[in-house]
Amino acid sequence: MGDPLERLGSEEAIGMESCMKEELCMEIDPPFRENVATAEDWRKALNTVVPAVVVLRTTACRAFDTEAAGASYATGFVVDKRRGIILTNRHVVKPGPVVAEAMFVNREEIPVYPIYRDPVHDFGFFRYDPGAIQFLSYEEIPLAPEAACVGLEIRVVGNDSGEKVSILAGTLARLDRDAPHYKKDGYNDFNTFYMQAASGTKGGSSGSPVIDWKGRAVALNAGSKSSSASAFFLPLERVVRALQFLQKGKDSSTSNWEAVSIPRGTLQVTFLHKGFDETRRLGLHSETEQMVRQASPLGETGMLVVDSVVPGGPAHKQLEPGDVLVRMNGEVITQFLKMETLLDDSVDQTIELQIERGGTSLTVNLRVQDLHSITPDYFLEVSGAVIHPLSYQQKFAGEEISRLEELISVLSKLSRGARVPLEYISYMDRHRRKSVLVTVDRHEWYAPPQIYTRDDSTGLWTAKPALPPESVLLSAGINHHGEGLLNQTVASNTCEASMMEHLHQDNNHELADGLTSMETSQENVSEETQARDEPDVGTKKRRIEEDSSADGIVIADCSLHEPTEEKLENMRTMQNAVLRDYQGAAAAAANASIAERVIEPTLVMFEVHVPPSCMLDGVHSQHFFGTGVIVHHSQFMGLVAVDKNTVAISVSDVMLSFAAFPMEIPGEVIFLHPVHNYALVAYDPSALGTIGSSVVRAAELLPEPTLRRGDSVYLVGLSRSLQATSRKSIVTNPCAALNIGSADCPRYRATNMEVIELDTDFGSTFSGVLTDEHGRVQAIWGSFSTQLKFGCSTSEDHQFVRGIPIYTISQVLDKIISGANGPSLLINDIKRPMPLVRILEVELYPTLLSKARSFGLSNDWVQALVKKDPIRRQVLRVKGCLAGSKAENLLEQGDMILAINKEPITCFRDIENACQALDICDDNDGKLNMTIFRQGCEIELLVGTDVRDGNGTTRVINWCGSIVQDPHPAVRALGFLPEEGHGVYVARWCHGSPVHRYGLYALQWIVEVNGKLTPNLDAFVEVTKELEHGEFVRVRTVHLNGKPRVLTLKQDLHYWPTWELRFDPETATWRRRTIKALDCCAA
Repeated sequence: MGDPLERLGSEEAIGMESCMKEELCMEIDPPFRENVATAEDWRKALNTVVPAVVVLRTTACRAFDTEAAGASYATGFVVDKRRGIILTNRHVVKPGPVVAEAMFVNREEIPVYPIYRDPVHDFGFFRYDPGAIQFLSYEEIPLAPEAACVGLEIRVVGNDSGEKVSILAGTLARLDRDAPHYKKDGYNDFNTFYMQAASGTKGGSSGSPVIDWKGRAVALNAGSKSSSASAFFLPLERVVRALQFLQKGKDSSTSNWEAVSIPRGTLQVTFLHKGFDETRRLGLHSETEQMVRQASPLGETGMLVVDSVVPGGPAHKQLEPGDVLVRMNGEVITQFLKMETLLDDSVDQTIELQIERGGTSLTVNLRVQDLHSITPDYFLEVSGAVIHPLSYQQKFAGEEISRLEELISVLSKLSRGARVPLEYISYMDRHRRKSVLVTVDRHEWYAPPQIYTRDDSTGLWTAKPALPPESVLLSAGINHHGEGLLNQTVASNTCEASMMEHLHQDNNHELADGLTSMETSQENVSEETQARDEPDVGTKKRRIEEDSSADGIVIADCSLHEPTEEKLENMRTMQNAVLRDYQGAAAAAANASIAERVIEPTLVMFEVHVPPSCMLDGVHSQHFFGTGVIVHHSQFMGLVAVDKNTVAISVSDVMLSFAAFPMEIPGEVIFLHPVHNYALVAYDPSALGTIGSSVVRAAELLPEPTLRRGDSVYLVGLSRSLQATSRKSIVTNPCAALNIGSADCPRYRATNMEVIELDTDFGSTFSGVLTDEHGRVQAIWGSFSTQLKFGCSTSEDHQFVRGIPIYTISQVLDKIISGANGPSLLINDIKRPMPLVRILEVELYPTLLSKARSFGLSNDWVQALVKKDPIRRQVLRVKGCLAGSKAENLLEQGDMILAINKEPITCFRDIENACQALDICDDNDGKLNMTIFRQGCEIELLVGTDVRDGNGTTRVINWCGSIVQDPHPAVRALGFLPEEGHGVYVARWCHGSPVHRYGLYALQWIVEVNGKLTPNLDAFVEVTKELEHGEFVRVRTVHLNGKPRVLTLKQDLHYWPTWELRFDPETATWRRRTIKALDCCAA
């Protein structure tokens, strides 16, 4: 449960010379001093030290600078009891927003607030209210950096491995170790020595005091090497200086803290300490070496050498890697401490450096820059992305940045739905500019952009709107056209991102939305963000370069002074010319089959992005790609059918690329079938323009006759280049029953479905349609999601493709076009009634009649079922009823369904037809007259059916970082709902949130809050909106496995306001509403 920065995975050897240097350092370290401390001395020292050591529980609320959002344990210790100051590591205090508590040894817990974190070195300070400690007697731990020496016996006291209090022994072996290298692209200390000892510290011990037998802190524990027992300690000289500034700035007569400025100077240069043997190889004159040895303390072994220079910094083009530092302001400098002292005392002043470069002596004058001025203390949060200026840690990428204010100015001019190109530079590929298409959220997935600014007097980051009230982006209007070019180079730490969603193929892993900020695992409490595997994402990607100005081609060359008739004639001429080009291109595919040429204009490539803030219904990925087919195309509405492994939930940003015309336009999910694996997505035909709308067309559907074994079909789909690909195949099984098990995190899985299997296809990632030789669609070749399990704890997402008979789609499509009797939905500004689907919420599976006979099924029924369906020769059995369904208490597991209304039942479609027949008759009360076989007896039952719409989940609430919703069908299919109430199901949780901090994870129901029942979302809202900021809340939950649990968490409305997202069918948009927030952060 420790901080990942506390451990060093492996240190790369720089070479044999480095190893030789370390060995030499060991030989010439100061001699070992005999330890005169006794066991009694250590006992007394520890009795004094332990009460002053605290366990820090920190929550990084946002990803910022080099740190990810998350929750972790660490250690700190009191260094000023009167003022209430705790010393710990920088990576514990965090450079960004943090919420933390300190727990003393007697289990008193108090909130702590950050007051300082060094921009470079790994130390920082929390403050607390000393008066809040009522029951513990303790003293501050004095800092004694001068006491550190090789051979000193030490103890590391802290929360090692989450054990609250651990005491590890060691002996200081080195005082001049290079700063450890933790991460290639994360936080690393520099321009300082570290100490090293084999104390074997592990995670959780960051910030522990390294004490001597007198109870003095001689160093600060910072990290360790996981492959050995080595631990690394930060020297305390600069810590003491910073603490003195804080003590001077805090007047003990007042209880309020004021922000204290601690001068820190920098040349934006990193130095390494190299031995004299290496400096000679770099060209250092022997006379200079002799002078340096004489001017330096006895035992000096080397000099400071430039390792890197930040472009654009004070030393850019003045210093170069390999330069050997001789003097600063005329004083010989060979140690980091002496150099940093001079820089910190010379902020905004010019200093003189004498260096030797390849044997040539040079003198340069450099202006010392304020290190705090290049350390970001504010960030922009937009669409879940955290964007801030580059810090010193990140500027090693060697790239200049544009001001964040310029980015905000550009964003304020964009409207919802706008698509604009963005140029950026990746930290991992810093020498090339890349570009993406940014889509401004059409729906209110996220709160309006906000600027967070650090306030060291309160320890909080205060939020304010980033855009002016009159900004176009804040209006409700939607614009589908691109506006301008975003060409900004800023740092982006993303906890959730949807703005940068459309990437080119070569950089799909590098931008903001590659990071998943929500998890479903109940076990992971690590601070590191866990990456979610997305199976076959790379192979399912379909991209196409596009010309977004196609709509303007008609009027591009028209003059304002031309007569109307002439303009119209020119327009028609251009349209006809372009149309002939597209038709000619299609005809040029001489080797294509008739089916391929007919069906190609009806195919559409989907690119679907699920906003991380709304990953509902157990959806397992943020990005989906696949092929759909146009099933309706008219002047006012276009409809595309696609599988639900491409469009999984209604909370999705959908982009459609048409095979018939090079245009990409947005789509809106209008129908998700509650059982079958398909969704219907609407688009606006007018967005295609006159030419595009005339080229694109709908496919002809052929629901009857159904396919039979041995039939020839054409499998047609789209390749990665948006070209039609087809092959002729043979149907091997037209009625294969699916049997997909439930995933670890319940999500949609196809049940009660018969699919079509072919002898050959294009692999598990190729989707499309099955047609006859004339191009009439008989089935969708769709993708299905499943989960393969290996052993007891390992599972892997997997997908496969099968044919979905087109009759399931044509039935719903006819109702939408002709007008259904369901609730209305706004589609392209026209209200249309949407169909309702009556279903039997029971999961069934087929059993061979030969097996059924062994269970006692009579010969008469066997013959009747064979006569009804001589091909399948099966009977349907009940696998389970969906919890909360009308059939739940009537049908039992193992029941055989023999007949409905005395008509034998042999397949899933028979039951669907029986349910549809109920909608025609008004006197049946929605119940099926079923004949079942249970434990050797035939039973007649009236079983109720359920009516479902195609909207999917339409409401979600975010409370303390948990995403709660009504339990979706995949959860109810497990057959369990809590008796206390089951309307508040936790689907996801966010990193760095209170639920992450206190362990309220996904896959459970919240049934009670502070003793008040929460049977549904409305009751939950009523209870939670009465809770105040900082209030501890008692929550009772029930897990999917039925196990109850009670936990407490502390509500944080400052960083995690309570909000809901709800679909509004009147406007066909998702609306966001803040339920409870502080005034300073209300959306």
